[in-house]
Amino acid sequence: MGRIRQLLTLLSVWMVCPAHGDVYNIDDSFGFGRQFDGIGGLSGGSATSKLLIGYPEKQRDEILDYLFLPKFGASLQILKVEIGGDAQASDATEASHMHTPWEENYDRGYEWWLMKEAKKRNPNIKLYGLPWDFPGWIGNGTQNPYINPGVLADYIFRWIKGAKVHHGLNIDYIGIWNERGNDLTYIKTLRQVLDTNGYTHTRIVGGDVWWSSFTNVYTDTETLSAIDILGSHYPGVVSPAEVMKLGKPLWSSEDYSTYNDNIGGGCWARILNQNYVQGLMTSTIAWNLIDSFYEGLPWDRDSLMTAREPWSGNYVVESPIWMSAHTTQMTEPGWRYLPHNRGVGMLKYGGSYVTLVSPDVDNDLQMTIVIETMSHDHSQCIRPALAPYDVVEQTVTFVMEGSLKQITQLYVWQSILKFDDTETSTYFKQLSPVQVVDGKVTLTVGVDEMVTLSTVQANHGQHPTPPASTDFPVPFHDDFKQYPLSAEPYILAPQQGSYEVVSAEEPYGHVMRQMVLQPPVVWCPQTLYWNGSLNLLGRINWTDVDISVDVRVGAVNGSNGVFLGVRIDKGGCSTYGANGIYYYIFPNDNLFLLSKDIQGNQTITAGRERSAIVKGWNKLTLSINDNKATGTCNGVQLFDVAIPDNTPGIGFVGLGTDVYGIADFDNLRVSNGTDTTNANTDAFLTSSSRDQHAIADKDVDETLFIRAEIEINEEYLVQIP
Repeated sequence: MGRIRQLLTLLSVWMVCPAHGDVYNIDDSFGFGRQFDGIGGLSGGSATSKLLIGYPEKQRDEILDYLFLPKFGASLQILKVEIGGDAQASDATEASHMHTPWEENYDRGYEWWLMKEAKKRNPNIKLYGLPWDFPGWIGNGTQNPYINPGVLADYIFRWIKGAKVHHGLNIDYIGIWNERGNDLTYIKTLRQVLDTNGYTHTRIVGGDVWWSSFTNVYTDTETLSAIDILGSHYPGVVSPAEVMKLGKPLWSSEDYSTYNDNIGGGCWARILNQNYVQGLMTSTIAWNLIDSFYEGLPWDRDSLMTAREPWSGNYVVESPIWMSAHTTQMTEPGWRYLPHNRGVGMLKYGGSYVTLVSPDVDNDLQMTIVIETMSHDHSQCIRPALAPYDVVEQTVTFVMEGSLKQITQLYVWQSILKFDDTETSTYFKQLSPVQVVDGKVTLTVGVDEMVTLSTVQANHGQHPTPPASTDFPVPFHDDFKQYPLSAEPYILAPQQGSYEVVSAEEPYGHVMRQMVLQPPVVWCPQTLYWNGSLNLLGRINWTDVDISVDVRVGAVNGSNGVFLGVRIDKGGCSTYGANGIYYYIFPNDNLFLLSKDIQGNQTITAGRERSAIVKGWNKLTLSINDNKATGTCNGVQLFDVAIPDNTPGIGFVGLGTDVYGIADFDNLRVSNGTDTTNANTDAFLTSSSRDQHAIADKDVDETLFIRAEIEINEEYLVQIP
């Protein structure tokens, strides 16, 4: 009876439907198409993985398994990371390995840690570095990082060498400048510097812009020779004919960027296939790898999975993880696509298919066919616009020829995406193997499905259910003693400036220091409106908050002033316009200021307090209760005033400096009258729920993104030839 039931199940899955069907040849006797280079995720652009390192070890390891462990979850084959440049690049800043030209430090940030964790799980994963911003000294007082190509090439080489020397990491690929101009002299100089120093294995990805933005590369044979791979962002599955003729590997080196519900999963499934079918792109890399940043910042959940509660350990394995698995678990970089119409193409009734084979088909024949039938409305990526098309349930028959005709059985994995709350989706489910008879296999594929047929077995990894989501734990206290020197505190999300742990005199010991001394070369041109720094934490919906901190302005290269902020209404590229309630002190002038805007232009109250505000360490407190703000310095009350009606009623808390320069912070404390969750105050924090304001922020920041592209060669940045 069990055998009969199995046969009936197989018939229901693979039943031929005569209404819509076609035959597709899978044939390796005509040779091969391009080499498959792998599917990847991007950590950075910016600080998208910020909170992950602060997770409890158990849940952190589970998350990393879902991302990187072969034959478990997404099984990513490329990890691309931001080379920190001390400036905002979408959601937060990442620290440079050289804040100044006279120092190097390869313990800053968390990208080294993340790359090592990825390598620990998959020693064959490829590593790829790309800068978004640069410390100000690279531009020598301008916004042009190419002003001295030799200086920039040496700076990037030191990052690559630092990865090897300090962390044992080989950087496989290096980019130029994210979504900005490509300087031909610099590209050639970088290749020369790498080769001269024995890093010939590090391959240069030219572009990391739009296909149309680096046409000057196509006609410069020397530069083209220096570039190993041509990478475009958000190509819409299309590569221009002139690019495909150049003979270079083509990558979608940043793609996806879409909310990670099932529509996001549909977007990712569609482009993983069609980037090659229509554009000959042999790698697709998702921005971003994981939403591990504060909810309420731009680009909420535009990621492969979500993990933004390190204090609770809660995380969510989203649908794009399993869409990745359909390709990554049953292929390897170095495999080859079959030729178009011999294993690669569009399905007659909508959707696409690709076939990949192992490189040594004579001795180790392995084959994987990936099919997707994502409908238009359920697979739209955030960019570019998707032209209308139709897809219907259809029957496909694959006829295997050449050496592939010897295959007799294929493993089957299926995902079915549903968009009605009454229906349940299927994510990467193993079905019974299908027999190949006389080189033929026939199956029916419905709409919004992904199916993989392979000679390689896979696995639907499954860790225990993660802990439940909980609220941000308050009261909160951080004295920065638990961090190693040079670490970036896990709890805080710097929006401008760079903050790291340094050693101070007793009794302070480890403190957090703002390190940036001059305006960086920026990716977000809007940030040039304001040269201060901001570090956020908490929830976007906090109202009544008490916050205190010990602060000190640096005696050498110091900032002018420092501040505490509450009800801060935005971050990201628009940090310069963040409204809220900001309490500034300027110790060298014994001044204080309460302002409605981060730049200190909309004064609520101000004054001079020679006895209360001193040089050296000052203890600040700011309390917000309904419509009243109270502030003290060293125990002396400086103001107790009404909050103007047009001030934001909710927002993050934060601290920062009025201009770039050294400032130290210690003993940060936050309590909230409306959030009395009992929790360990040493926990590391972020926010959890999916609020509508976060979705709206995604649209707002898209406008900023487009505006940045328009303004890049106008008044904000030096024009790049």
